Amino acid sequence: MMLRAFLSLVVAAQALCGCASPRATWVREGFKTSCPARPAFAEAASANAAGLDDLVWSPWGTEETGWRVYAPAVAAEIRTRCGPESQAFAATLARWQARRALAADGRMSAAAFERMKTGWQARRSFVALRAQGVCPDPPAELMHVGEDEPLMAKDVLVTPPTLKALRALRTRAARELKLKPGDPTLAVFSAFRSPDYDAERCAREQNCNGVVRALCSAHRTGAALDLTLGAAPGYEVDSSAGPNRLHQTQTPAYRWLVAHARRYGFANYVFEPWHWEWGPAS
Repeated sequence: MMLRAFLSLVVAAQALCGCASPRATWVREGFKTSCPARPAFAEAASANAAGLDDLVWSPWGTEETGWRVYAPAVAAEIRTRCGPESQAFAATLARWQARRALAADGRMSAAAFERMKTGWQARRSFVALRAQGVCPDPPAELMHVGEDEPLMAKDVLVTPPTLKALRALRTRAARELKLKPGDPTLAVFSAFRSPDYDAERCAREQNCNGVVRALCSAHRTGAALDLTLGAAPGYEVDSSAGPNRLHQTQTPAYRWLVAHARRYGFANYVFEPWHWEWGPAS
């Protein structure tokens, strides 16, 4: 009780003086540019910096270049706000690697990313069902998100628990991101999609590869939301092209979600910055 009271006083003091917490500063301004030097990790930091834009790899089964698009999620996972090219980032990553019996060299590697990816995917209830060979039926009850929530689609349906969690998340996000009325940031542009719709689209577009689109989609659960994070020039909000995903993950809104969405029960399909799922495993 005493600790809770103390933390409440700290929060109140920050509000009165206009002070921002380190997490709030990271959300608003991005990675810290000044972090403690860790000379022992100078080579690792150089390798990480080079790989940010040049690493050729296939973390989700399709070839990508660079890992900058994943830097905010990685930083949140290892609990650092130092830039991914910094020595401090490499030192923190090395500690994370050591705790998981990985080579603790501080280098962002495919092995380290795969371990993180396993954890991220495990937070998605839908993924656990698919691992058991189960494609869930559509929910018995769905609700309209409604005109009181900012939307990018005319008819958006979700399950009641998902809607309750979404409203709580949006209320806080709007306050902390200082979103003005009518701002489309974090507006829902897609939610429930019927199995028939997905099957027809898969057949029509012939692109159900399980990465960009799947025949058994999480959207059939009514607990998956696509949230507006803007788009790179020339791209749609749900384009899986590298430049668009990179643009989205560098926004304060995405950093806010990475920092806070989990406490509201939402987990990200990290390949798609806009795609968030509510569920017990989150």
